[in-house]
Amino acid sequence: MTIEKLYDIYRKYPSVQTDTRKLKTGDLFFALKGPNFNGNQFAAAALEAGSAYAVVDEAPGTPNDRIIVVDDVLTTLQQLAKYHRQQFDIPFIAITGSNGKTTTKELVHAVLSAGFKTYTTQGNLNNHIGIPLTILSVREDAEMAVIEMGANHLREIASYCEYTLPTHGIITNCGKAHLEGFGSIEGVRKGKGELYDYLRAHNGTAFVMWDYEYLQTMSAGIPKVIKYGTTSSTEIQGTVKQSEPFLTVSISKGATLPAIQTQLVGAYNLPNVLVAVTAGKFFNVPDEKIKTAIEQYTPSNSRSQLIEKNGNKFILDAYNANPTSMKAAIENFAGIQAAGKVLMLGGMAELGQESQQEHEAIIELIKQHSWKAVVLVGGDFLKIDHPFVKLANATEAADWFKQQAFTDTYFLIKGSRSMAMERVLG
Repeated sequence: MTIEKLYDIYRKYPSVQTDTRKLKTGDLFFALKGPNFNGNQFAAAALEAGSAYAVVDEAPGTPNDRIIVVDDVLTTLQQLAKYHRQQFDIPFIAITGSNGKTTTKELVHAVLSAGFKTYTTQGNLNNHIGIPLTILSVREDAEMAVIEMGANHLREIASYCEYTLPTHGIITNCGKAHLEGFGSIEGVRKGKGELYDYLRAHNGTAFVMWDYEYLQTMSAGIPKVIKYGTTSSTEIQGTVKQSEPFLTVSISKGATLPAIQTQLVGAYNLPNVLVAVTAGKFFNVPDEKIKTAIEQYTPSNSRSQLIEKNGNKFILDAYNANPTSMKAAIENFAGIQAAGKVLMLGGMAELGQESQQEHEAIIELIKQHSWKAVVLVGGDFLKIDHPFVKLANATEAADWFKQQAFTDTYFLIKGSRSMAMERVLG
């Protein structure tokens, strides 16, 4: 079946699903395969559950008019997403980077939604499956689309651009993340920079954090560069007015905005706020609507959340961690004025040969400040001799926490996704 004919079916049944457990009547089921699963085996069950059609790459034993056989289901899903994307003549804004992608995506989406019908990535669906699903969720009434792109190896962002076809792009930063796949910080910049490469080759626009010299260099040659940052050489200039308990941002150039009082924890969120303001101004969203949208955004899913519970305060930033984000979170926490502060940090994943060295550097940073207690959990923290509490996993950390009976104490809870440090709070 051609993509054009499949697209005709998709237009009649525009809800796409890859998980039979989440199927609704009238969905299109794409039977994806992976190392530990084979969706082809569930095609018949999907049809019984109400799926309109099932797209498979293993022909069923019994022919069925509602089963569409293709060469490769994943490739077909991506091709269908590209074909759907090509039906739109609207801004598609791609966001990638080592840290802050999801927060930036949520803030930009909130601001643009104040002026336009805007679709965006749901949750963390930012990979080779999630991105085409996101594109296929964009409806005909769309005026904007904001697409998050994650990556842990070279050529990954380039492949996403082939079917996302972004018109605008944001690289939040390039830090020490996924070094196992990228090999080095230079590899990270090359991999994330594939977004800039696409914009450069396709007459695109980049929103660039001008404080980072490496992004200045990486963005050279892009037809249109919109600068934001803390210096006067930018279109949008802003600074941290206050960062405790929540970040307040002052805009001194490019927008007539009084202080923006966010619900985000940490001065390290300043660039995320500034790029949301920048995108809003670029697309002519009124200043007051920009301010309201940012102030009303509430972080969730363990990202820069401030939680008050049983007389204690918790900065829960446990969705992910790498050396760059861990350092920023610790330094921000060290600057908070509180009588008693406790660090509960999980190991950092996907750092390759540099992993133990990076964990040692975090321990040395911790030693530079005074803490009520420090708990280091799992990963390469277990391989290093240090004077702090050493625990194997988040379950042990939760048990330790319960035994302490803390009151009037401030906590930073952070770690890589695999550590699930949010379990500390139950």
